[in-house]
Amino acid sequence: MTARATRVPCAADAGQRGFTLVESLVALVVISVGMLGIAAMYVEGLRAGRTSVYRSAAVELVADMADRIRANSVGQAAYSGLAGDNDCVNGADDCSPAELAADDLFWWTQSIGGRLPGGEGVVAYAAGADTHQYTIVVTWTEPGVAEPLAYTMVMEQ
Repeated sequence: MTARATRVPCAADAGQRGFTLVESLVALVVISVGMLGIAAMYVEGLRAGRTSVYRSAAVELVADMADRIRANSVGQAAYSGLAGDNDCVNGADDCSPAELAADDLFWWTQSIGGRLPGGEGVVAYAAGADTHQYTIVVTWTEPGVAEPLAYTMVMEQ
């Protein structure tokens, strides 16, 4: 008798080669969801970058006004008054401390309007016995945020 080797077909070999259409579609859906997640993170990164630029500008503008107040310490209460373009920086005439304060406020508010969307600035002055207190506030509107944002600094001199 001769022994003859016969091959028994395995279930894994039963005509399956490559990927099926269903597997390919599932892989496509998984990759698509991942790409949408990446796109959402990219948009959120852009939004956070814009917010940080606005906040940095607000901090810089408040510090600018604090420096102007320190430089014109005689003007004191005039910084909570009305702004006016008195041509004090390069003008032909010398300005009084109150006129310089109004000029500082004018150029400061112009700068706020140019650097922050819907930007506004306010300086409040409170006289004290020993020190004078200034509250400097910059507000702006940010796209996608219902309430305006604000940065406030309280300074004593």
